[in-house]
Amino acid sequence: QVQLVESGGGLVQAGGSLRLSCAASGSIVRIDAMAWYRQAPGKQRELVARIISGGSTNYGDSVKGRFTISRDNAKNTVYLQMNSLKPEDTAVYYCKVQGTTGWNRRFDSDGQGTQVIVSS
Repeated sequence: QVQLVESGGGLVQAGGSLRLSCAASGSIVRIDAMAWYRQAPGKQRELVARIISGGSTNYGDSVKGRFTISRDNAKNTVYLQMNSLKPEDTAVYYCKVQGTTGWNRRFDSDGQGTQVIVSS
């Protein structure tokens, strides 16, 4: 079983920055992809950013140039640096981690979510 612990959400003024972290723990042999999604009230969950094992990244159109995803393989941790935040970035942010456990089983785990509120 793989557990994810997110941190770093909070309240920030428009134009400010926040850094989210998501640490994965458990019997993890390999992590193939780590991602951040978000869901605003009344809206569908959307991809914010994703990073795969080779280091390639992709971003949602609305955050390109403002957000940066990175990972620390030694700590099984993914980060999301969010700059130039806008009120429309307000949402619950979830991390997702996909990989293989020590029992050679695939896993696809989601975090509990962390709230980000951007005030105008």
